[in-house]
Amino acid sequence: MHAESEADNTEQTRSNTPDHVSDQRHAATEAALGMVGTAQREVGSLEAQAASITWWDADADAYHGEHGEFLGTADFVWCPEALREQDARLLGEVRGRDVLEVGCGSAPCSRWLAGQGARPVAFDLSAGMLRYARAGNASSGIEVPLVRANAERIPFADASFDLACSAFGAVPFVSDLHRLHREVARVLRPGGTWTFAVNHPMRWIFPDVPGPVGMTVTSSYFDRTPYLEVDADGRATYVEYHRTMGDHVEAITSAGLALERLIEPEWPDGLTREWGQWTPERGAMFPGTVIFLCRKGRT
Repeated sequence: MHAESEADNTEQTRSNTPDHVSDQRHAATEAALGMVGTAQREVGSLEAQAASITWWDADADAYHGEHGEFLGTADFVWCPEALREQDARLLGEVRGRDVLEVGCGSAPCSRWLAGQGARPVAFDLSAGMLRYARAGNASSGIEVPLVRANAERIPFADASFDLACSAFGAVPFVSDLHRLHREVARVLRPGGTWTFAVNHPMRWIFPDVPGPVGMTVTSSYFDRTPYLEVDADGRATYVEYHRTMGDHVEAITSAGLALERLIEPEWPDGLTREWGQWTPERGAMFPGTVIFLCRKGRT
């Protein structure tokens, strides 16, 4: 989405890092938050929530300065491989459907859904991101309801929505993945679908740098210790969790959802844009994104 810190060999010792770590474009955010290094330790829900609020509020300007044009104002882009909902139709017919977007960021996906005749509601934990969402509503003339909320405690009644979706929102950043899926299942109506895109679990084993160095496995796929950045007092300023493919499937099914499809988008011809660890060279060799399409039972 940032940093060489502490020592010159930092990049060599932390391969399972998020896509914002391999460059200096977010150095201002790190400086503002007092980030002094990285760590690997367990992080509970409250600390992860505080870190996400801290990071995304502080980084909203840099994030949208870098990615805003790619994401658009009213477009549904599932992933850095540029898979668009208008082409993939993973959500099916959305006209007349109540849709919940989980971790909406600036909410371009929800505005696209509204343009297709859906009734979306979008929520995010970050006030900084929702500031961009409100600005997107104003500039596009598409007024999507926006709510500040935590994905582990979704503030809507049971069976409120026909569909739920998330394009890299919330799922990688919550401590209790099982609770998130239970909450989504709770607010879905019978037969409703929950479709979400996250980092492919394979990416965790590679250094988060472009080029040949980023093509060599340096971390265990089975190391589930979250990645975090910390300030001088050891407080987390950024937290991201790694789950294996099996972890995701188990959490989905434990919530009473059925996994119907698993999509691994391939890097498209002609796409030269880099996004952290997503590059044409790496995209030709292994997936960077996985999309899960789940359904709640009808009984």
